[in-house]
Amino acid sequence: MSVAHPIIAVVGSSGAGTSTVKHTFDQIFRREKITAASIEGDAFHRYNRADMKAELVKRTSEGDMTFSHFSLEANDLKELERQFKSYGETGRAQTRQYVHDEAEAKLHGVPQGEFTAWRECGEGTDVLFYEGLHGALKTDDINIAEIADLKFGVVPVINLEWIQKMHRDRASRGYSTEAVTDTILRRMHAYVHVICPQFSHTDINFQRVPVVDTSNPFIARWIPTVGESLVVIRFRDPRGIDFPYLVSMIAGSWMSRANSIVIPGDKLDLAMQLVLTPMIIRLIDRSRRSGERHA
Repeated sequence: MSVAHPIIAVVGSSGAGTSTVKHTFDQIFRREKITAASIEGDAFHRYNRADMKAELVKRTSEGDMTFSHFSLEANDLKELERQFKSYGETGRAQTRQYVHDEAEAKLHGVPQGEFTAWRECGEGTDVLFYEGLHGALKTDDINIAEIADLKFGVVPVINLEWIQKMHRDRASRGYSTEAVTDTILRRMHAYVHVICPQFSHTDINFQRVPVVDTSNPFIARWIPTVGESLVVIRFRDPRGIDFPYLVSMIAGSWMSRANSIVIPGDKLDLAMQLVLTPMIIRLIDRSRRSGERHA
């Protein structure tokens, strides 16, 4: 953790909805006049698209059916840890973009499936914002969770996560249902052993739960709407959280446990604004006061 240069990490798997949560953070940063540097987890993939396909073929031929972008060895997580440490110590880090589609290729002038060049980010910013797969990772030799100051998990129930991934990958990336299903199956080992444990290290988890039938996510024609969902918000440390205030401000909400509040799905943005804004302001105020003391 760094008082002078704080780091916020949003962790969630592909299809979890982290991009929607990022939009709320952007709103808070803009309203509170907070300047944020951004790092995407995809920037730390070890392989470009062609090399990843080749590695998948190689590992499959060797009998490994579990290798995926979720896997530790498919990512340069030591480098991610170094960049977190760099920002915490100096307020600067290195990042790049992984180019997913044609629109991003036109924007960056780099072919689909490739990376942009590394560039420096962070100078003059108040906070580093990370969104990706491994922002709260803790292993025997990597401890990214310890470096990040605030960590948030975005964790829809698994069938909903699969439905969202199915629809996104088919619509925006042109993948077949069979291809997406194969990816989901490959990812299950790392999902259990790499992704899920991180949600024990996050400060707050947002878990969306549909209230419609999602029994067979592989044939679902529609993604359940926010109005057809509840969201469970779990606080790792509930001390200092004004739950009566939150329940009074968020219509239809209730406490399910001493550290959890349940809200209607269409109240998620409001709940995040109410919960996250004071936490982020305290983090930034502490950082700015530290800068004044050392000026």
